[in-house]
Amino acid sequence: MSTAAPRPIRFVHQGQIQEVKDLPPTTTVLQWLREQAHCTGTKEGCAEGDCGACTVVLGERHPETGQWQQKTVNACIQFLPTLDGKALLTVEDLKPASSDQLHPCQQAMVDCHGSQCGFCTPGFVMSLWDIYQTHEQPPSRTALADALAGNLCRCTGYRPILDAGQKMFEGPRQPFAPEPWLQQLAALQGQSPDGLQYEGPAQTDSRMRSRFFAPTSLSDLASLRLSMPDARLLAGSTDVGLWVTKQFKALGDIIYLGQVPELRRILTPASVTGQPDALDIGAAVTLEEAWSTLASHIPELRELWLRFASPPVRHAGTLVGNLANGSPIGDSAPILLALDATLVLRAGQFTREMPLPAFYLDYMKNALKPGEFIQSVRVPIFSKDAGEILRAYKISKRRDSDISAVCAGLFIQLEGDTIKQARLAWGGMAATARRASQTEAAMIGQAWTETTLRQAQAALAQDFQPMTDLRASKDYRIKVAANLLERFWLETRPHNPLRADEVQVWPAQTA
Repeated sequence: MSTAAPRPIRFVHQGQIQEVKDLPPTTTVLQWLREQAHCTGTKEGCAEGDCGACTVVLGERHPETGQWQQKTVNACIQFLPTLDGKALLTVEDLKPASSDQLHPCQQAMVDCHGSQCGFCTPGFVMSLWDIYQTHEQPPSRTALADALAGNLCRCTGYRPILDAGQKMFEGPRQPFAPEPWLQQLAALQGQSPDGLQYEGPAQTDSRMRSRFFAPTSLSDLASLRLSMPDARLLAGSTDVGLWVTKQFKALGDIIYLGQVPELRRILTPASVTGQPDALDIGAAVTLEEAWSTLASHIPELRELWLRFASPPVRHAGTLVGNLANGSPIGDSAPILLALDATLVLRAGQFTREMPLPAFYLDYMKNALKPGEFIQSVRVPIFSKDAGEILRAYKISKRRDSDISAVCAGLFIQLEGDTIKQARLAWGGMAATARRASQTEAAMIGQAWTETTLRQAQAALAQDFQPMTDLRASKDYRIKVAANLLERFWLETRPHNPLRADEVQVWPAQTA
């Protein structure tokens, strides 16, 4: 294991390398901006990553090409040490100090009357700036709406903001020059090849000071995890961040996965040894990268990808983190259960592979041993030529950026009109996401007809006894799950299947 000496957090902000020490490792980026850097343009709204008032842009060097890459994140739930080696851009960076001219995205908001109370405006502006920098041509209005799904406006409404998103492309381009930032990032990387070990201030209640470790190799991470089995593993902090901002938990020592290159990779089917038809998705791969890759291989997942949380959450959170969380209402687990995914678990230099259903033991309990962590998730890519069919459905009170009441991943393999295989997985129906074994048994070996559908719907009520909570009642969940099975049959029946646009009121998101 690498034994890097404790040092300050180093990152680039407002064109200067910042060094931060003597703050708790769970200090959020938003807290540092407002309380230490006195950059108050970034606002706090919900403190849980829902409203987007705190949206900032993170920039970094691509680990392989060295080129600039950037993404929007919620500053309210990002811990400050995760900035180490990166660049932080906020609304204060958009207008040059030497000029009174607003950036085109800011000016468009003014021209289109996109701001009223103004509280949400800096977050919208940062999302618009990211769109401006990453698109040469104006995106469609639908694409703009998807990109702004993580920004909430309670008074102005979205029409003028979407107008601004299109208008900002009308004038001369105002390019962003990343070269000075890249030079500083390269200098930071050269100073800290062994990653970060950061120590927070001593606690007043005599507990040990908390430490933050960010190893830069898989072997160092594995050794560190063995020596610190009780440390909190951190990936995107889109869930763990709320433990601090909402529950005021003390996390103790933290081991961060985001600086390990091996965990930030997706191995393509051709490069996965022994599994030529699988994707191997590392534990630090973001939700955005993972879901976009899955959707490129399985277009039926595109809509769920765009409805999974919001862009700033998907840019920070990870697919493996969503699985490891074990929430019964997480959107990833039902889909990957239906795809027959497995987990690669690592302890020291040893790995083992576990079917995803075996990982979940009970509500928020899993099969990890002390000192073990999830290295990656392996997802088989099915073949439509073999009669394999998948659908993913999400039911929530709000269409975008909302938690599911019920989520379903439904897979069958047809041989002629007969169901050869079935994997029907559900979230929101039990203490863990799990498959409907009695429903599958009622379908396998049967012709995919309405009679089989009714038998499956009857079996589904035997598979699950869901709870009633704020999102949905028990009866609603049972009813809607049965209805989703019927929709699945209508879309996939061997004779006269319905198109996607014939079974939903929203336009099918296929491109």
